[in-house]
This record gives sequence, C-alpha cells and structure tokens, in this order.
Amino acid sequence: MLPIGITKDGAFTLASANPDDYVLRPGQLPEVEDNGTRIIWPESAGSSELWVSGDGADRSLGNVDVVFPILHGPFGEDGTIQGMLELFGLPYVGSGVLASSLGMDKHFTKTVLQAAGIEVAPWRTIKRYDWHKRPQAIRAMAEQMPLPVFIKPARAGSSVGVGKVSNWDQFAAAMDTAFLEDDHVLIEAGILGREVECAVLQGMPGQPARASVAGEIVVSGREFYDFEAKYLGADGIDLVCPAALSADELSELQRLSIRAFEAIDGAGLARVDFFLTENGFVLNEINTMPGFTPISMFPRCWQETGLSYPELIDELIQVALAHHAED
Repeated sequence: MLPIGITKDGAFTLASANPDDYVLRPGQLPEVEDNGTRIIWPESAGSSELWVSGDGADRSLGNVDVVFPILHGPFGEDGTIQGMLELFGLPYVGSGVLASSLGMDKHFTKTVLQAAGIEVAPWRTIKRYDWHKRPQAIRAMAEQMPLPVFIKPARAGSSVGVGKVSNWDQFAAAMDTAFLEDDHVLIEAGILGREVECAVLQGMPGQPARASVAGEIVVSGREFYDFEAKYLGADGIDLVCPAALSADELSELQRLSIRAFEAIDGAGLARVDFFLTENGFVLNEINTMPGFTPISMFPRCWQETGLSYPELIDELIQVALAHHAED
C-alpha cells in the first residue's frame, strides 16, 4: 500500500502509513503535513509506475494496481481526481467523472433523480450574483416555503456551510455562510421524517448492485446532522444500525437506493440518504464516496449486513479491477 496525502496547498506527498496519525480527535481533524516529498504521476497512460521526489533524488514506488481515492469535497469526490486518474489510465475505486460530478452537485443530483421518478425535497437554486442583486426578492420567494428550510452550498460536502433557518431573520446570514463555500446555493424545504441511510455496492461485471440493511440517524439536542456530528463525534446524535424498519420498508429503501445509484451511473459504492415520511421515502442525497471513519455509517451498514471491514475493502478493490479490465 502506498499512502498518498494531499496537503492544504494541494501538493501530493508520500504520507504516513501510521493510522494513529489520522485519528479523529474532538474538535480537530487530522491534517496531511508537507514533508517535502512530491508524488510524480505516470508520464503516459501506458505506464502505471509512480515516483517520488525528495532530498534531491527521485525513486520509483513501483507500479500501481488500483487507486482508492478516499477523499471528500471539491477536488476529491467531484470528478476532478477521477478525471486525472482516467487520463493516466489508472484503475480506481468508485464512481467515474460523470457520476462523481453529479453526486457532488445537489442541484443536478435532484434534477436527475427527479427525472428517474424518485421523490426529492422541493428546492430552488440561487446564484451568488442574483443574491447580491436582489436579496429581498429571493427572500420573498423563499418565504413561500414553510419553515424550516435548509440552506446548502450546491457543491460542498460533509454538511459544510449548511444552515437551518427556523425563522426568516436567520435567512440572510445562512445564505451568506453558504455562499462562502460555493457560488450556487440551494434553498431546500425541510422534510419531517426519520433520517435513514442505505449503502450500495456495485456488482462484478454482469452482476447487479446490492444494498445493505438500513441505518438511522437519530438527532436529539442538535439542529441537524452537521459536520461536527459526522466527523468529530459531537453529542446529540445516535447512529442506529440496523434501523427498525418493516420488511416492506427495507425492501423499498433498498430498491430506491439501487435505482438512485443506477440513475447517476454510479460505480463501486455509494451511501444513499432518505427521509422516511408518513407518505414514504424522500431522497435527501447520494454520496459517491461516503465516510470510512470508525463512526461512519457506510462500513457499519455493511458490517451489520454480514460484510466485515476488511472484506468490504477487498470487494471494492476487486470490483474496481474487474470493471477496469472490461473497459
């Protein structure tokens, strides 16, 4: 295994292989330190050899079998790194350029899934220019939605920049916060229901995708499942897996999850998030590279389905290699 990290400045570096260096601590996320090394990617699509420079010399790291891009947010799960790997001809785990880009963009995710007959929360997408030019008109439009509404950057991940508006005096500040992360922002209707999630794995060539048991996010004492709760283990959130669903509810959740995965042309893996309302399931979002931390729902759902963490990683790698060989 070759651990490659990306520094805050965007440099690819040969990183530490010690898991203790990436432990999530309360109020603090691990950071890749710039140790001065630089990864040299293949010089052509005919090569899979990586090199590293450092201390005035270059040395070979050998040939790459497969890349596992466990990255979140812009430049990680939005199709950009996937496009780079495509240019180098390197096999990788997870969705390709189109599905990664779609899954990252909440507006186009909703547009595609709605066209596929999957119910999504009502929304309006606002551009930064329009917000600056006519904020009062946009607020008046938003006020046609019942409270609460959620304000979300269209292309940020991990709930970064997301705000819950429970009264309209909070609206402008929530919009400004979201626009710090992206120049497109969604105003989304709040949905009353249980937050349930399902994990999806692509099958081997010629085999169908399959879905896990459900997990449920139970929020108590927090406004919503925010960044701190997802990654830093903040209080007020319980992750329940397997979720208490009837056999019919679980079957429908799994069907919709696979349908959503296929609608965006997903590959490898995804976590699909829903609200279970009194009228059925409403899809919240689809994550093409879900979290793999000890508190993440994706590996936990598969563990409860009977697939251990090592088996999950192995299957993802084998599926990626098999589909790459088919191309």
